[in-house]
Amino acid sequence: MLIDIHSHAYRVKMPFVTPFCTLPELLKEQERLGIDKSVVMPIVSPEIYIPQNTEDIIDMAREYPDRIIPFCNIDPRSLTNSPHAKFEDLMEFYKEKGCKGIGEVMPNMRMDNPLVQNLFRAAEKVGFSVTPDGSDQLSGDFGLYDDPGLPQLELSLRRFPKLVIFGHGPVFWSEIAKLETPGERSVPFKFLDEGQVEGFLFNSSPIKEEGVVAKLLRRYPNLHCDLSDPTAYNALTRDEKYTAEFVKEFQDRMYFGTDLCFPGMDVPLVEKLKEWKKRGVISGEAYNKITHENAMKLLGL
Repeated sequence: MLIDIHSHAYRVKMPFVTPFCTLPELLKEQERLGIDKSVVMPIVSPEIYIPQNTEDIIDMAREYPDRIIPFCNIDPRSLTNSPHAKFEDLMEFYKEKGCKGIGEVMPNMRMDNPLVQNLFRAAEKVGFSVTPDGSDQLSGDFGLYDDPGLPQLELSLRRFPKLVIFGHGPVFWSEIAKLETPGERSVPFKFLDEGQVEGFLFNSSPIKEEGVVAKLLRRYPNLHCDLSDPTAYNALTRDEKYTAEFVKEFQDRMYFGTDLCFPGMDVPLVEKLKEWKKRGVISGEAYNKITHENAMKLLGL
């Protein structure tokens, strides 16, 4: 069984930026990749994508309850743009509609911003997990800003010990190893006459010294690992020997994911996990936990 902890879909096809899957396209991608169920996360912050309604995702899950797991999302600036907004009331409403968590949290704000911390507070109270994306800058980007070493993530893990926070994206996964330079944390947009173009530049060298990710995982049981998007794949494939030990130690908090953004997107992690299991890099027990058992336990499936 394969459960995707992180995917996206829009009710109608978006005309630019990222051609996210529609629901029919997402279902076809599930068949192509061998995925049984997908967590679908609405995008509500306007930094780079067109905001969508959580209700669209709930409708998808109602139509295909055996294939779609709905997450809700709330921009931390909404409902009064203050750290006193009662997000828990809205979260409870979405929980009653079947939502299982919150994500993807993508506003370009500091993670320790009181508005973001208020969102985390409410999620802990309601019993939702939170999946944020990260950024190394506070303009011209999307995602919650954190400093090298992830001190704002650590603050959040300490402040909300019952809140499961998913580590996801380049700012998080770059720190599987000790940073050689801060520039390894993400790729800046390149400004050309045609506009902004995206690209990924990864440090794919062997891991000489363990980074802060493993240290945080050891210290904070509420930190879990979202393995979606190319940054997680790069982190796990840059040093197979280290990965074998990493998976052995943290297999109970690792989750397969795609971060599926468009039809036909390459998701090499599907075959890589099978290969690792076959060659004994990871155990069959770890494979089952990563591919579906951890998700079933966390989401109550």
